Amino acid sequence: MLTLLLTTLAVLIVSGLCSGTEAALFSVPLLRVRELARSEKTRAKTLLKIREKMNRPITTIVILNNIANIGGSILIGSLAASVLDSHLIGYFSAGLTLLVILFSEIIPKTIGESHAEKISLAVAQPLLGLSRIFTPLIWCIDKITAPFANKTERYSTNESQIKLLARIGRQEGVIEEDESEMIQRIFELNDICAEDLMTPRVAITCLQNDQTLQAAKDFIRTSQHSRIVVTGENRDEIVGIVFKDELLDAMVDEKYSHPISDFAHPAHFVAESTRADRLLVTFQELRQHLAVVTDEYGGVSGVVSLEDVLEILTGEIVDETDTVVDLQAFAKKQSSHQ
Repeated sequence: MLTLLLTTLAVLIVSGLCSGTEAALFSVPLLRVRELARSEKTRAKTLLKIREKMNRPITTIVILNNIANIGGSILIGSLAASVLDSHLIGYFSAGLTLLVILFSEIIPKTIGESHAEKISLAVAQPLLGLSRIFTPLIWCIDKITAPFANKTERYSTNESQIKLLARIGRQEGVIEEDESEMIQRIFELNDICAEDLMTPRVAITCLQNDQTLQAAKDFIRTSQHSRIVVTGENRDEIVGIVFKDELLDAMVDEKYSHPISDFAHPAHFVAESTRADRLLVTFQELRQHLAVVTDEYGGVSGVVSLEDVLEILTGEIVDETDTVVDLQAFAKKQSSHQ
């Protein structure tokens, strides 16, 4: 009888360990494992190897679990038949089934899921060692199951999942509301292009290149823009960009006879289809805050600024000098009245 009880206990323990280990491994997110692996701890690095290629470790667990369940059932059955009376075998089988469900499946998997990180780190190295021992058997199983395997590359996360996590984090109080909103907006950078952000050509503040500083001084003083586009005969002929501060300095130095073109800096041109994330990189690389937007025929569509791109992340930026908040809406209104 003692042998029967010890054998039953051993089968339940092995089967429970396999079930709990499997549940724990699948419950630890791959991103969390990668974060742990940065700690340079051997167990964490071993766990990362397992999580990045789960088929071999899981096959090892399945093999052990089936050895325990099938082999153990056969052994327990033979021991029970020799120890128990025939009319008790049925009751014993029913009790054993209940014990297997509780102590080999439900309870181990619940514990494995609840303490996934600790258990996964604890079993990582022994499991990797067992996988090496079972390598020949695992290789055969892999060859048999290969035609049914999905070879499509799987990613640890995607854009929609990150957005969802940000919303959940805000609801649970893990991250602030403004942080969640900014995370959502970051993904809009590659969905919005220069055409969506630009100030249309009809609303562009500009100076003609042959104007003298004297002729333009009142316009310069009252302009709300720190950068002003310089044009030739029409708005499709962009000569460059001038800085209001430099023009004011020139006025202080009484350079009123100089034409505006003397103060112009080269303008950078971007296509209407240029995405906002690319615009941000361009502004950083060129150390410029304003670019001229051109259409497919090379004509000027408008101008886009670094502020326009940053507003995707922060919302509308308005200072005390802005008399018009939405220049695109203002331009459309002007066009409708013409």
